[in-house]
Amino acid sequence: MDRITHRTVRQTSMLARRLRCGIAATAFMLAAGTAGAQTLEVAVDASPAGLDPHIVTAFSSSQIVLGPIYEGLTALDKDLNIVPGLAQSWTVSQDGKTVTFKLRPGVTFHDGKPMEADDAASSLRRVVSKDVGSPLASRLAAMESATAVDATTLELKLKEPSAPLLASLTGIAIVPRGLETNKDALQRAPVGTGPFKFEEWQPNGFIRLSKHAGYWNAGQVKLAGVKFNFVPEAATRAVGIGNGQFALLPHIDAATAMQLEGKPNIGMQKTQELAYTLIGMNVSKPPFDNAKVREALNYALNRKEIIDAALFGAGAPAAPLPPVLKDWAVDVKDLPCYAFDPAKAQALLKESGVALPISVSMTMLPRQDIRDIAQVVQQQLGKVGIKVELKNPELGQFVQDWRNSNFDLFASTNAGSIEPDDYFYRAFRTGGSTNVFKYSNPEIDALLDKGRSTLDKPARQTIYRDVQKILGCTGPAAHIAYPTLFSAVRSNLQGYQIYANRSLVSLGGASLR
Repeated sequence: MDRITHRTVRQTSMLARRLRCGIAATAFMLAAGTAGAQTLEVAVDASPAGLDPHIVTAFSSSQIVLGPIYEGLTALDKDLNIVPGLAQSWTVSQDGKTVTFKLRPGVTFHDGKPMEADDAASSLRRVVSKDVGSPLASRLAAMESATAVDATTLELKLKEPSAPLLASLTGIAIVPRGLETNKDALQRAPVGTGPFKFEEWQPNGFIRLSKHAGYWNAGQVKLAGVKFNFVPEAATRAVGIGNGQFALLPHIDAATAMQLEGKPNIGMQKTQELAYTLIGMNVSKPPFDNAKVREALNYALNRKEIIDAALFGAGAPAAPLPPVLKDWAVDVKDLPCYAFDPAKAQALLKESGVALPISVSMTMLPRQDIRDIAQVVQQQLGKVGIKVELKNPELGQFVQDWRNSNFDLFASTNAGSIEPDDYFYRAFRTGGSTNVFKYSNPEIDALLDKGRSTLDKPARQTIYRDVQKILGCTGPAAHIAYPTLFSAVRSNLQGYQIYANRSLVSLGGASLR
């Protein structure tokens, strides 16, 4: 009974903090007036750290660039099936090592230049270029060469067959040729092929996009433009959609969804998110270089309590793969360390030989649900002898520290996909492009390499079950939750659809009444 009361008090406190809004901010929103008839006004919580689709990792950036501005050779539909994107078809050689793409004719970039196979080949080479240092590079590790056969034919030569290739290409944007060694050109002036083109970026204010008049599927685009307004306070965003200032809050937390549920002229869409929240560990230095300490950390976490307190119950405990990937995911019940057991955690810490208590810092992604998760984790770890100092940097600093592995622990979220390789290879293989944990395990490396080159699905399922069982308890990431993702939508916005991977691609066919 005491635990229930404590959790309820903590939930109430967190909800009150999230819904707090200054009188001045509310008055500003009420005075700002309504949006233009055909320009969609969207409110998001943070300004992006950049707009280069091959470099950005934060959701605040990727939600703007991938779908609205840029497109890939392949795409995902609303049911997360792989469908044609800028490539209208493809063929795979008998040995699986040559993939030939036929590109859509008549596609143009926002600057009016035609998109051709040379652009596609250059884009893929840019992703693997060491000069650019793209976090997407691991997705193309099997690529040997990318060559334009003619203006509408692209040929990829692979070192070995690649089962995840088509899924990986859904997240790799095609950009104009000639940028293979230039890592700065697209960060503030993106040029893509998508339904909307970049117009203006007011730091800490908004990003404005306009309709791409030369879009290859011209009849699809009904909006004159999209304006992404940066509004850090959740309650201020709620006021804005309530009075019609905004027509869409694309990705909101459970607290804001609870506040808006049932309000006049506001609909709520929700789905299980493919991304997971996590506590990441730097295994290149003590104490998390010790596998027993990593395992102890997992036993110390009560994931249900974290989800109830920080996410208001709107989420599922996170195994290394989400439950929606039914063909691939191991159930949390099959991971021993997911059974909350503080005594076991303390015993493992003693076995580890590490001096107790342990004192470490945890860097937090500046997002309210992540901060709340970190606070609950801090309390739980403290009870077993792991003392955690919380650090709250601004987004740009967080991303820099994350990429440079400048942390003991970090609390954040990792993007998800329909392909298990995309969860594991880039993050946990030795030298993976987002292996900021500095994790290296020859057994994991061998399994991940085999999982990529094996085309037989049952064989791949066995491989990834083994991967999950190793990473689940002694890997460098304590998976916390797959949250429920919510979108608040004004009744006058038609055609918007929430995607489990946070894509805003549906804006390309949305309209305002």
